[in-house]
Amino acid sequence: MIKFDLTIRNGTVVTADEKRLIDIGVKNGVVAEISENLAAGKRDIDASGKLVLPGGIDGHCHIEQLSSFGVMNADDFYSATVSAAHGGTTTVVPFAAQQRGDSVTEVVKNYRALADEKAVIDYHFHIIVTDPTEKVLEEELPPLIAEGFRSLKVFLTYEKVRIDDYQMLDVLEVARKHGALVVVHAENNDMIRWTTDRLLKGGHTDAKFHAVSHPRLAEAEAVNRAIMLARFIDVPILIFHVTTREAMEEIRRAQNAGLKVYGETCPQYLSLTAADLDRPGTEGAKFCCSPPPRDAADQEAMWQGLVDNTFQVFNSDHAPYRYDETGKLNAGPNPTFKQIANGLPGIELRMPLLFSEGVNKGRIDVCRFVELTSTNMARLYGLYPHKGTIVVGSDADIAIWDPELEKEVTDQTTHDTTGYTPFEGWTLKGWPITVLSRGRFVVEDGELHVERGSGRQAKRELPDLAKPLGRLEPEMDSTRNFGVGLYR
Repeated sequence: MIKFDLTIRNGTVVTADEKRLIDIGVKNGVVAEISENLAAGKRDIDASGKLVLPGGIDGHCHIEQLSSFGVMNADDFYSATVSAAHGGTTTVVPFAAQQRGDSVTEVVKNYRALADEKAVIDYHFHIIVTDPTEKVLEEELPPLIAEGFRSLKVFLTYEKVRIDDYQMLDVLEVARKHGALVVVHAENNDMIRWTTDRLLKGGHTDAKFHAVSHPRLAEAEAVNRAIMLARFIDVPILIFHVTTREAMEEIRRAQNAGLKVYGETCPQYLSLTAADLDRPGTEGAKFCCSPPPRDAADQEAMWQGLVDNTFQVFNSDHAPYRYDETGKLNAGPNPTFKQIANGLPGIELRMPLLFSEGVNKGRIDVCRFVELTSTNMARLYGLYPHKGTIVVGSDADIAIWDPELEKEVTDQTTHDTTGYTPFEGWTLKGWPITVLSRGRFVVEDGELHVERGSGRQAKRELPDLAKPLGRLEPEMDSTRNFGVGLYR
């Protein structure tokens, strides 16, 4: 009698804690046994010379989401999750985005219907809160959090979606009371608005001035303020898409003080700079995102933050807009920098970029790679240990990587529907060749093997943040407990 539906044998299995040459047996979509010399299952994979990693979790991606300017993302749940899977990601956590006046309950219901119909891998959602009315705070958010929507996103900039400090304290209070993590887009709105007004009045309208309009100190100030507000209410927070050394140092200081403040950076801040926005005509629009890429010194700072655990997670901030009138050029063929839709595609290349530039170039080891792209996100969002690791009982979300495989990146080799990639012409070394979701072969040898709508909403529980995420540097003080009322 054959014991397993699937076996993966002779590969190097990697988790956040260790790597070892061992076999995996899968039964009914979960890891049933991890042992040496397993007998072949009904389907057997010889992973000799390959790395067997937990499927990636992209905890910051915009899918089938209308921007505050009324522009729809290029990708729906089908194209985005197909693209994610080709890059080794098996779970996505995009945003159910409230616009002012919306019922949060209805927003989540409608967004879930889109995912249920189209996603090919598993998913859950953050809830973007832009209108924290008494009804939203007291009647709508508590049952949604209890149901598993345990992360609330707030913006400190963008006029149509930002909340003020008083409103943020209200959101933080709900998060503390009911057990949610607050994730923050942290930039000082008035510093950006003031700078933008002066640039436009001076006739400085090209795409390259988008980078100038988002001062680096606007990020550092807002990061500091978000940390102070969270400290006041005593709630863990995650700062999204950090780009500058100054902002990173604010996070590091909070961590050294024992606060549960977590940080994220993204591929574009390791690989692009503000100079990429300075291209002929409107070509620079392809590289406009917020916050914008900075300079080479900040790139090195971001790498240091990944190495020393100032950043616990590495996500794509996939926000794709086509380079045409439906997306980047929605305001016309010659938009000002303020009119350009902000965002870049990156859901597929997130993990290959970090593997190629991080693991294969010796900046991080492969266990740290797993930690940044999968395990820490699972722990932060209450997906662990069903997701984010390879242990007996976990979902068989597994990506088999060829660490030596080299590919040139082009728009034709990626699977999103943006129509361009900001990483055109890059050669990356190290790619997933087989990707499994709950034991299903999603991608094998570059081919998709699952149907739209076959993904599921993942199970999320109250995260356990008592144990620090990642391997902390010596100066990190983990003895003080921030948010003890939530995460005992």
